[in-house]
Amino acid sequence: MTPFTKQQQIVGLIGWLIASFIAAAIGSAASIQAGAFYAQLVRPNWAPPAYLFGPVWTVLYLLMGISAWLVWRVGGFRPARNALTLFLVQLVVNALWSWLFFEWHLGAVALADIVLLVALIVATIICFWRIKPLAAALLFLYLLWVSFATALNYSVWILNPQALG
Repeated sequence: MTPFTKQQQIVGLIGWLIASFIAAAIGSAASIQAGAFYAQLVRPNWAPPAYLFGPVWTVLYLLMGISAWLVWRVGGFRPARNALTLFLVQLVVNALWSWLFFEWHLGAVALADIVLLVALIVATIICFWRIKPLAAALLFLYLLWVSFATALNYSVWILNPQALG
């Protein structure tokens, strides 16, 4: 049973969604010109169309915010400090990727960032599972998408050494 009132839970949910969507906004700021840049790149034939990324990421950020909220509402931040700190760190690493890849065109550094992101997501899932298995389950699609994005990052970087030094 959660120690929070319904009003506190709603405020908490909004807070975790805001945290997730702040990361999305920071990453999106680097992606303003991403469409034109992405269109210029040689991509593997299995690369999804550019229009798919926005809706997929919107759903994933929504699920991430709900996931963190589910962990938080078990007892607040203090008992889940490690898990929720991991969550916040992975949000920062997530937001940084767009800057590395789309704004600064650093393919290898973006690849290192996204590999670190996968590791942080796995660690977050493990920590969330111990507190609230449903919260961890909500992150599995995120893990799958970022794992796919890692392969795509690698492939695009290899295919475009001139553009992604």
